[in-house]
Amino acid sequence: MQPLVSIIMGSTSDLPVMEKACQLLDQLQVPFEVNALSAHRTPQAVELFASQAQSRGLRVIIAAAGMAAALPGVIAAQTTLPVIGVPIKGMLDGLDAMLSIIQMPPGIPVATVGVNAAQNAALLAVEILSLSDTALAERLADYKQSLKQKIEKANRNLAEVKYAYKTN
Repeated sequence: MQPLVSIIMGSTSDLPVMEKACQLLDQLQVPFEVNALSAHRTPQAVELFASQAQSRGLRVIIAAAGMAAALPGVIAAQTTLPVIGVPIKGMLDGLDAMLSIIQMPPGIPVATVGVNAAQNAALLAVEILSLSDTALAERLADYKQSLKQKIEKANRNLAEVKYAYKTN
């Protein structure tokens, strides 16, 4: 199985956050790989990864990083593949990482999701891939329909909760 999505994290300490991306890609049957690379500690490995990503068959890269959060931008500078940045909550509740990821110079875009929003990064990757894969687009539509059903069920359950002054 050839990976279509690569999930890259600055260190394995990011795995508890990034597991949600892994779980969603697995659920939607999207082949993916997971690796730890550091823009600061392993810059040559990051450069090699990014420069070879497209020739390896990857279609989207999800890059998670906290603090200085250089990893998504460094990867985006080395490839024409879409890069989705996931800021990891750290010193300043993830604001430091988010600002680092969204402040890319013209010509080096990085799509950015919310702090610790690995699941949304995976969904964005799936949306990109589903543009050219109708079976994946159907699985994505089913997934989004299940989100609607989950909220409808929650509202039915909330209707059963009784309070003296609750009006619904």
